Amino acid sequence: MNTTQLTQKSINKPTFKRTLMTSMIVLSLGGVSVAAQAQTQQQKEIEQLRQDVQALRKLVEQQKVQTTHTATALAEVQRPAPVASNPVLKTAKGAEFNLYGNVRFDASYQVEGTSRDLPYNHINAVALKGNSENSDRLRSTLAATRLGLDFKTQVAEQEVKGKIEVDFLGGSNFDNLRIRHAYVNYGNWLLGQTWSNFAVPDYMPESIDALALVGGAVKRTPQVRHTTKFSPQTNLVVAAEDPKDSTVNQRLPALSARLNHQFADNFNISARAMGHEKRVNNDEEMAWGVGLGAKYDVVPGTTLKADYYHVKGDSSFVSFTNSGVVKQADGSLVQSEFDSITVGLTQQFNEKLRGTVGYGYMTFDEDQNYIDALADQTKANKDLWQAWANVFYSPTKPLSFGLEYVYGEREAFAPATVNGSKTGEDNRINAVAIYNF
Repeated sequence: MNTTQLTQKSINKPTFKRTLMTSMIVLSLGGVSVAAQAQTQQQKEIEQLRQDVQALRKLVEQQKVQTTHTATALAEVQRPAPVASNPVLKTAKGAEFNLYGNVRFDASYQVEGTSRDLPYNHINAVALKGNSENSDRLRSTLAATRLGLDFKTQVAEQEVKGKIEVDFLGGSNFDNLRIRHAYVNYGNWLLGQTWSNFAVPDYMPESIDALALVGGAVKRTPQVRHTTKFSPQTNLVVAAEDPKDSTVNQRLPALSARLNHQFADNFNISARAMGHEKRVNNDEEMAWGVGLGAKYDVVPGTTLKADYYHVKGDSSFVSFTNSGVVKQADGSLVQSEFDSITVGLTQQFNEKLRGTVGYGYMTFDEDQNYIDALADQTKANKDLWQAWANVFYSPTKPLSFGLEYVYGEREAFAPATVNGSKTGEDNRINAVAIYNF
């Protein structure tokens, strides 16, 4: 190796090291630069991701609020209206009570018949043909308007219930306030005035007339009665009643018994019996009677009712009868005797409309001693009958409207002196409008 080569090697060695170091520094700086750029880019992406998450969160919150509002609004629409609970009314003594009643307007157009200016039935006293008839007459009244009060209270371990109900059908012209029901129930006992235990209205076909039609009874008597339940389907009711018979001097109450039985959900019967002393001055006779009523739901919405009575010597329980007892010339008493029946079919066409067709008949024994003892034989009847048809329409629950056609006749024991007629006719149209509260 010559001097020139040695010199060259000495010169090139450090240069190579410097070059190598320079290259490493450059590479190192380049790596740092690349790493810094990568870190910056990553930070940007993270920041962008954070912003996206924030935006998504806001969107979710907005959607939640909107959904809640929608659900709330939908719930408000679908939520049923709150039911107003009836406040509990109490008397000063702490008894709970409920007030009820109705406003009732009755109208009657008498096509033919009647001798009295009344809007209600009095088939037993209609004028004989050609004798003071008041035909083509319109009558109206609100006397059947009612006001009632049901109450109950607790006495020891027994609940006491009661009722007070009045209307304006009192007096001879049916225009005075009167008591319909006023009684107290304590256990199986009842004390007060309500429907007679003998002449119950449960089995009469429906009619518009507030006083019922032939064969029916709407008698309410002061009474004390007791109910014995033999089973859920059978009970016996016995009562001591004051029939308020003004034709006799009463010293004892009438005794009555009623056996009720339900054969099935759609078939009920009631067998009844009555006995009562009839006393005029010092003379007395025993009056008695039996009755049988039935109610049968033929099919849902179709109901058949029938009621039968056989009575001797009484005119205070069943409506439209002759006088139960009359006094003969020698002072002894003679009694009337009759049979009556009423039957009818009611059809419920829909929840707002129903209708009834009915027929009633009453016939009296022709006891000549009884007939001879009468002061006016034209005012006592041999036979009575009535037929009727009606419809009731209730557009809303508290309102009810009814229309009824009635035709009937009576045959007296003796003819009228004017023209010899023994028959009186009842031909009329009844209408009613009722608001219940």
